[in-house]
Formats: sequence, C-alpha cells, structure tokens
Amino acid sequence: MNFTAIDFETATGQFYSACAVGIVTVRNSVIVDEYYTLIQPPNNEYSYHNIRVHGIQPQDTLWQSTFFQVYPEIKIRLQGQLLVAHNEQFDRNVLAKTMDYYRLDYQELALAERWECTCRIYRAKGYKPANLSYCSAQNNIDLQHHEALSDARACAKLYMLK
Repeated sequence: MNFTAIDFETATGQFYSACAVGIVTVRNSVIVDEYYTLIQPPNNEYSYHNIRVHGIQPQDTLWQSTFFQVYPEIKIRLQGQLLVAHNEQFDRNVLAKTMDYYRLDYQELALAERWECTCRIYRAKGYKPANLSYCSAQNNIDLQHHEALSDARACAKLYMLK
C-alpha cells in the first residue's frame, strides 16, 4: 500500500490561509517519511475561531516561511501521489486555493481530481460520528487533534486499516 496522507490547518475561514501542514508518506504499508511545518498565512492574519481550534497564533508564524517558500518541500512529497485526507474536500481545497493565491500551478502536481477520504470510508463502515477523533479512538490510534502532523499520521493509519 503506497500513498501520502495530508492535513492542513488554516488561519482564517479562507481556504488560502494555510498555517500548518502535516504530510505522511507510506510505502509498502510502512510510514517512511513525515513532514511538518508551520506556514505564515497571508498578512499573518488569524481569526479567533481558528486559533481556538488549533491553537496556532500569529506570533507562532510571524517568522515562518510562506507557503510559496515551503512549496518545493511539499511538491516533492505530493507530486503524482495517491493522496488521502480525513476530510479530503477541505484539504484539497486548501492546497488548490493556497497554490492559486501564490500563482503556483496545481496541475503540475498531477493529482487525482478527488482524493481518498477516510471520513467517507469510515462513514460507509457505519462509524457515527465519522470524525477523526472518534475514528482514531475506536481504532486505538494516538491523536493530538488539530495538530497537522498528528492528524495526517492518524489518517494514514486509518487508511491502512480500511
């Protein structure tokens, strides 16, 4: 089983406001690479609601690289891969809209139009609710919810168990 799991956190309600990303690479059903970075969102602007969710604040990203600056590391890990996310529509939109904001070509990543979605998979298995914390708890997967690398790792483990 070969795939890459991804999770973004955003600074505001705008999809292009990525402030953290976690990426977990799986080869032959083994996690072989983990990548995490904070990202300075546009104007380093945050909404109170988003801070309450993930705890990342403007002072945490004030001196961090922008998405444009970290994109080469992200591209290396994503290009041409089967991508998995727990709420794939959200994470796919964050990636696409953030790339668009920075005038980067999303098509060059050669990704599927829709990614694999562990939320959808576990909902179909009868999980109620099918959120990441519940699915992780039911499968004894450690999770520090809304920490991007922990979320991506949990998503990867859930996908391997599907």
